Amino acid sequence: MRDFQPSSLGLEGALLIAHPNLLDPNFRRTVLFLVSHDAQDGAVGIVLNRATDKTVADLLDVPDLGPLGHIPVFLGGPVSTDRLTFAAFRWEREAQTVECRLNVELEEARELALDGEVVVRAFVGYAGWSSGQLEGELDQKAWVVQKPGREVLDPESCKQMWFSTVRNYGPWFRLLAEAPDDPSLN
Repeated sequence: MRDFQPSSLGLEGALLIAHPNLLDPNFRRTVLFLVSHDAQDGAVGIVLNRATDKTVADLLDVPDLGPLGHIPVFLGGPVSTDRLTFAAFRWEREAQTVECRLNVELEEARELALDGEVVVRAFVGYAGWSSGQLEGELDQKAWVVQKPGREVLDPESCKQMWFSTVRNYGPWFRLLAEAPDDPSLN
């Protein structure tokens, strides 16, 4: 596991992997993509691995959504869960990273859903941190910071991303990842 220095690291575009000891139900066992991060303005992210049982067509009464209608909806975080938001992800080959643009308008999302270079994802809600809040959580070791890989573009891979990522951090993390949420039920 890499130890990052939050004050010197630009975190925009990074993944935040919830530490197994993070018990906040909003973020327990989550993987977030950090869309923006600024020392003065705070940070905005979206949870990648919490699928709902809905698609865009289930939530929008809009004719002719095309392929956009079949996109699964994910719970992006605890803020504004009454709002459907589209994000456009693109693999940047040269930098070997993922770029993300949040709050894509419906018409543009519909067009981008046809584009083979861009992956459109749908979210209800997002995660937000005020100035210094995320840095404090990083100092408390609530998150592990990691560079995103191409699997971020695949919603099916994202569903198991926390478990598969945390298992790779070593035996102790593997044990925690495989433990049930409530060990007393075991």
